[in-house]
Amino acid sequence: MLQGLVLLLGFQFAGELVARLLDLPIPGNVIGMAMCLLALSAGLVKEESITEAGELLLKYMALFFVPAGVGVMLYFDLIAKEWLPIIVGTVVSTFVVMAVTGWVEQALGGGW
Repeated sequence: MLQGLVLLLGFQFAGELVARLLDLPIPGNVIGMAMCLLALSAGLVKEESITEAGELLLKYMALFFVPAGVGVMLYFDLIAKEWLPIIVGTVVSTFVVMAVTGWVEQALGGGW
């Protein structure tokens, strides 16, 4: 399991490094995840080497949301005052993302 955690953290670090060196607007975590996917697809990393670490992280994923929950509690008064723009923005952006995803799928040929 330690090897898997080291691999996952290594990919995250490499992604952060690439994002900062190239001054990319993409988060380093996303770049690291893409690098991990490429390494898995190319056979450079075996799935078994990161499975146990990934399952451990998934098991305790709720703990990763604690800081966000604290942030919501900290700004609850502001959220209570501005609830309408927050709800409208969330709903509208959800539909925009779904529409754009559908259009891109159609433009790329769609279907499996």
